[in-house]
Amino acid sequence: MNLIEVGKIINTHGLRGEVKVMPWTDTPDVFEDLERVFIKNRQGEKELTIRNIKYQKNNLIIKFAELERIEEAELLKNSILLADREDLGELPEGVYYITDLIGLCVVNEEENKIGTLSDVLQTGANDVYVVKREGAKDFLIPVIDGVVLSVDLEAKKVTVRLMEGLDD
Repeated sequence: MNLIEVGKIINTHGLRGEVKVMPWTDTPDVFEDLERVFIKNRQGEKELTIRNIKYQKNNLIIKFAELERIEEAELLKNSILLADREDLGELPEGVYYITDLIGLCVVNEEENKIGTLSDVLQTGANDVYVVKREGAKDFLIPVIDGVVLSVDLEAKKVTVRLMEGLDD
């Protein structure tokens, strides 16, 4: 099983064991295709069965078969939700799981190493890659056409074209 993080339980909802989940995906409706998720917290990992999903602003309200009361749901606050990659289906071309991007080498068009991709910030307008550089402060690269030229997961490399003034 290849588990990847897909969200976080941020609160309880109601009295019947529902939880509010912040999805860590651009397409939260992917949860509708899942029958089960796994939670990871201080107590370890546990499998949960999804019964029902509702949408609330940018969050999801999820009812798990295993939770019947608010007291049970409270114990899961701040737990990370994981799903088996095979259960998530295929991503559209040019869309990547953040977990797959972390650690990739970031290079310019001349193949000179800029640094290592350490995080992806989701700003709303466009994502921003955070690149760790040796002996220098982190470097922010907007994920827009003309700047991010290619992402090659097999070669573990992101090729970028640095815009004027973006390189320091």
